[in-house]
Amino acid sequence: MSKIVDYVKDSYAELVHKVSWPTMSELTNSTVVVFVASLIIALIIFIMDITCGVHPTMFWKGLLGYLYSMLG
Repeated sequence: MSKIVDYVKDSYAELVHKVSWPTMSELTNSTVVVFVASLIIALIIFIMDITCGVHPTMFWKGLLGYLYSMLG
């Protein structure tokens, strides 16, 4: 039981004294970068889905529709 208590104490000490936490502005900038990158990737996948997803019967299935029809 003392090993668990020591582990928790050491973990707390490391988080408080050794970890360098980002400032609020750094955190905000990183969040904006991740959000914009996610939107760009989603847009690229959406465009790929539209351009590659026209079914011969003119029913739009999308890229995932083709993958599901190949697997199932």
